[in-house]
Amino acid sequence: MRPTPLLLSSSGAAPPALRRMKLVALALLLAMAALFFVARAFEPRHPAWGFVRAFAEAAMVGGLADWFAVTALFRHPLGLPIPHTAIVPRNKDRIGDNLAQFLRSNFLVPRVVARRMQRLDVAGAAGRWLANPKGATEGRLRRGAARLAVDMLESLDQERLGGMVRGTIAQRLRALEIAPLLGNALAAAIADNRHVPLLDGIVKWAAKLLEANQPLIRAMVHDRSGALMRLTGLDETVANRIIAGLDGMIHDMAEQPDHPLRAKAEEGLAQFADDLRHDPVMRARVEGFKNEMLDNPALTEWWQGVWDHLRQAMLRVARDPDAMMAGKFGEALRQLGETLQANGELATTINRFARRAAVGTAADYGDAIVRLVSETVRGWDADTITQRLEHAVGRDLQYIRINGTLVGGLVGLAIHMVDVLV
Repeated sequence: MRPTPLLLSSSGAAPPALRRMKLVALALLLAMAALFFVARAFEPRHPAWGFVRAFAEAAMVGGLADWFAVTALFRHPLGLPIPHTAIVPRNKDRIGDNLAQFLRSNFLVPRVVARRMQRLDVAGAAGRWLANPKGATEGRLRRGAARLAVDMLESLDQERLGGMVRGTIAQRLRALEIAPLLGNALAAAIADNRHVPLLDGIVKWAAKLLEANQPLIRAMVHDRSGALMRLTGLDETVANRIIAGLDGMIHDMAEQPDHPLRAKAEEGLAQFADDLRHDPVMRARVEGFKNEMLDNPALTEWWQGVWDHLRQAMLRVARDPDAMMAGKFGEALRQLGETLQANGELATTINRFARRAAVGTAADYGDAIVRLVSETVRGWDADTITQRLEHAVGRDLQYIRINGTLVGGLVGLAIHMVDVLV
């Protein structure tokens, strides 16, 4: 597995702040050494120099001990292969395994994920970000998140990641009973008259269907007519009357919102919505159709194509996040953000789905994620990860050297005082 780009993109040089702190710690150690030799030379002239010598001597010991301890974390001090030194590079694989197990035990436990997701307002956060994406802080956050997303999408095993995504979606769909959801959606659309475009579309579709199948209707009438009707041409007249009548009925349905057939169609839709929510036979039929679709091999191939297109689309958006928020698409996203903030029921539904998806992912793919983290760390170059860790925490470790020098000096001074006074 190739190293992640996030760890290899930086220069090998230490940060300026780390270099400064190393110089400060080294200068303090050298100063204590110089002070020790000066105090040792002048100690016979006055007893006070004994206190200075004791302070400087203990400070040197403390500073050297902490220098050895800090250096031994990342490399062999002075290049000597002293046992139990170069701890980080020597234990890189074990660190990766422990990190993976730490993630598994503390973050990928379903009950822990559920408890943390319970406190997260995913819909609200997404709504605020989509509704106001142009602020300075949001812009920096968006660009930083975009760079991170590009690195992650390009570095992870796409076949495995795609399989995890498809498996999660399929499992969530299998566990979700969609019939009541469809029924609720249809009933809500009817209550708000949002089903009217659907009826209009059905009427237009019926008109096109009638026009396209006029020869078929004429042929059916001709085949079912007697010889006398064919001889006199009445079959053609009957066919024309039937087509004209159907065309007039469809035209009236399109022009008259209160047409009786439209009312019948609305009653049928309302009954269908009620059956989806309450009829066990209808719900079982819908669930059976859903499972047949999910088991179809053609759907697996379709999911693969969807994932490939989705990944490419995510990469395009991540590389140019500002373009995503421009134009009509950006306006639609902003309206979606406002809706997420205003519609409490929709936000609750999204948060519940996000919580269930996160818990399901932790339960089903926690072990796979742990293996991915462990294998990724094992694939890192030891020198690279050592360098990155040292750059990340080295400045604080230099404070340990400075504090060790000063604390060691104070301890030495205290011991000398006790020795003199007692």
